[in-house]
Amino acid sequence: MTDWMYIVDYLLAGALLVMMAIGIAFSAFMPGLDKWNKRYFIILFSLLFLCAVTCLLALIFYEDPTKANTERVIYIFESLFITVPIFMPTIFLLHSSHEDLKRSALFSAMIALLGVYFAFLIIAQFTDVFYYVTPDNRFFYGPLYKLSLVPLVLIMLLNIAGVIIRRKKLSKKHFTALLIYLLPMTATIILHMFILVELFIIFGMALFAMIMFGLILSDNVEQYTHQQQEIANQKTSIMVLQMRPHFIYNTMTTIYYLCKQDADKAQQVTLDFTDYLRQNFTAIASEDTVPFSDELRHTQSYLAVEKAQHEGMLVVEYDTPYTRFRVPPLTLQPLVENAVKHAMDPNAAPLHITIRTKKTDAGVLITVEDNGRGFDPNDKLKPHPALDNIENRLKQQCGGTLKIDSAPGCTTVTIIIPNR
Repeated sequence: MTDWMYIVDYLLAGALLVMMAIGIAFSAFMPGLDKWNKRYFIILFSLLFLCAVTCLLALIFYEDPTKANTERVIYIFESLFITVPIFMPTIFLLHSSHEDLKRSALFSAMIALLGVYFAFLIIAQFTDVFYYVTPDNRFFYGPLYKLSLVPLVLIMLLNIAGVIIRRKKLSKKHFTALLIYLLPMTATIILHMFILVELFIIFGMALFAMIMFGLILSDNVEQYTHQQQEIANQKTSIMVLQMRPHFIYNTMTTIYYLCKQDADKAQQVTLDFTDYLRQNFTAIASEDTVPFSDELRHTQSYLAVEKAQHEGMLVVEYDTPYTRFRVPPLTLQPLVENAVKHAMDPNAAPLHITIRTKKTDAGVLITVEDNGRGFDPNDKLKPHPALDNIENRLKQQCGGTLKIDSAPGCTTVTIIIPNR
């Protein structure tokens, strides 16, 4: 072997070790990868790492006349490890297709072919028909060497056929990832029947395994993100359903007494409360953003009911010249409800709440300001689930942000909705 070929082989072996170490680390610590895929890729990359180690050892002892027996043992391990990236895709395919390994004809055929390959490998230790190593450490093909690789080629072809047959059971990325891995590797193994390119096979398998890992990771991250969005939506629904019981009781009581004292006002409060409830239940069903005008009307209905309950204790000012934009449902109303809940004090001056909107070059500013006693928004001992929920949904649904500035006598919540 020439010097430049030695250099190339050492570089490939070194790169292979680094790639597999990175693969193991990413598989173990990458968030968003489900438990089964995490375990699968850790095993795959670990076995390929051991395969790279045997390749490196084979290079170190290659053509050393005194190391023929050592080279023969190393080649046995190389031949064993090379089966790992060949049968592992079968396991991945069947798992992704939700098939039981024990009942799968494909898996049974793969086990049978592996058994034939191992039988050939055992025979090779007692005869020269497949390959042999001379006493001065020279490796040569035997007349039946090509036959010894036929089981591996058949496994790869069965895997390709299995992927195509099960394409409707696989996600688009799983289908693409498996074909990217299987097609070039099958061609390389067939080439290996005629040319000694074992290290290139292992390096290629590792490279395509990394590509496959990237696609599968991407698919898992998308699913993880979707699940988090679903969780956020469920939290929103739960928050809506958990309307303050005393607010409902007080409203119904207020309407009851107003029926005798002021029938017209009782009718108006009933309409406002009905509109408030309708908007709440509409928000439960909404999965997309809503016009800000709808959110503002929902807030106005809520505040009208509160003003009826707290005569003279609540003053509301609207400065909303710009309303032609969209926000996540239940963005403004819970902010205002939070202000009423925490800032209203019967023994203090009336609570003033100001709601403003402003169009800027960067987007839209929404501010809710009150003259209550204030609070520390960074106080971790006092959780603010409503504010956290709004902030998360703003970020996920429209890239918005929420900022709180609070001091005694003034609390301002600012929402920024960027231009899209």
